Amino acid sequence: MRKATLYSFSLPMEAGIILRYQRLKTRDGLLVCLQDGDSEGWGEISPLPEFSQETLADATANVIDWLNEWVSNGNISDSLLPSVAFGCSCALAELTGKLPQQANYRKAPLCSGDPDDLILSLAAMDGDKVAKVKVGLYEAVRDGMVANILLEAVPELKLRLDANRSWTRAKADGFAKYINPEYRDRIAFLEEPCKTREESLQFSAETGIAIAWDESVREADFKVEALPGVAAIVIKPTLTGSLSYCQSLIEEAHLLGLQAVISSSIETSFGLTQLARIADWLTPDTIPGLDTVSLIQSQLVRPWPQCEIPVQQLDELTIVWQK
Repeated sequence: MRKATLYSFSLPMEAGIILRYQRLKTRDGLLVCLQDGDSEGWGEISPLPEFSQETLADATANVIDWLNEWVSNGNISDSLLPSVAFGCSCALAELTGKLPQQANYRKAPLCSGDPDDLILSLAAMDGDKVAKVKVGLYEAVRDGMVANILLEAVPELKLRLDANRSWTRAKADGFAKYINPEYRDRIAFLEEPCKTREESLQFSAETGIAIAWDESVREADFKVEALPGVAAIVIKPTLTGSLSYCQSLIEEAHLLGLQAVISSSIETSFGLTQLARIADWLTPDTIPGLDTVSLIQSQLVRPWPQCEIPVQQLDELTIVWQK
């Protein structure tokens, strides 16, 4: 007999988290639980303000329709709303045993302030030293200087950079001028440096700095292609869609010799642990971009390993819908 329950959560964010044009004070979303006999599967649905195409209200209405249909006949198609499609597909994958338990909890540490702090955390890392820096928030010249300092200080570092399409071509060139040409091949990739794909490709060709597609992956005309200078695609499943769709993108990328990186959309610890399992399953040789658990002041039901942030339990959540 099929049953389903939908819970809502609202967790306080650390102060100062700004997404594009607004300060994010709480991380709000839904947990969905599917039950079929003795089997159970869970998923997180948490649209990210300023980035998701749907609101939480949209997602809530849509997932209730989806759950009604699933409880009634067990056969349903993927939602057109990415966060709903991903969360529900995770719940189905857990329910059917498709989503392995083993997880890749390694993470590329995110530099959110003083580069010296990142250098210290990299010194303590075992294995490959991979880190991520958000660029484009300050002056491009400053970003170039910070990246160069990190590459110089940690000779084995592979650096991932994310510009979120924030630079004009001139600013991107200003950034590149401060990167020692000898270090540029240790920039694993720079995500979408310029406002258009064409400018980003030109930037890579002229500077020798590899790029990755991030926002482009979620656009209707996107195709996975092996283009000069493109090293990777970054997949944020909450913003992208169902588990099967994300899997197809990863398989296409691997066939073309591109890296595929599973990355966070500031999910809760619950969602992050599922992303870690997906990363271990579908991208086992790549460190995922999941270093965001500390951005939220409370974990949710399933804690991240060795994280001491308090955990909000299931009985503290509100049941939105049940059948």
